[in-house]
Amino acid sequence: MNEDLFKKILIPTDGSENAKKAVAYGINIARATGAEVCAMYVVSTENAGTARTVMGWAGAFEEYLANQGGVATAYVEKLGKEAGVKVEPMYLKGSPAEKILEYAEESNIDLIVMGTQGLTGVQRFLIGSVAENVLRHSKVPVMIVR
Repeated sequence: MNEDLFKKILIPTDGSENAKKAVAYGINIARATGAEVCAMYVVSTENAGTARTVMGWAGAFEEYLANQGGVATAYVEKLGKEAGVKVEPMYLKGSPAEKILEYAEESNIDLIVMGTQGLTGVQRFLIGSVAENVLRHSKVPVMIVR
């Protein structure tokens, strides 16, 4: 691979097994190209809004998600350290797809590497897909790992 191809790789993660597969790919690409990695976790305000209106415990839910984000980004940092790749953890709050796209554009990201839950048909329509939304709207290359 050309070492000038990628300088900054964004790896959005939710800590799921599919995301962990994407992390491995992203870290390997970063190691091969000398790129730096941004490990991003977005605390979804969409979920917290549901918790607030339905259950009345948005604060606790957001705190739980933030803790999950710490675990998810720590995993990226661990793999990065083992591979000799610099990893910067990033925590944002909002709509995951929107925040990923905004950050990638504003921060001159060269590649986004992310996992997908692999939902199809009605499930994807009802739940939506962060990966699909990012793939359709990104101005930078996106690698989706199933």
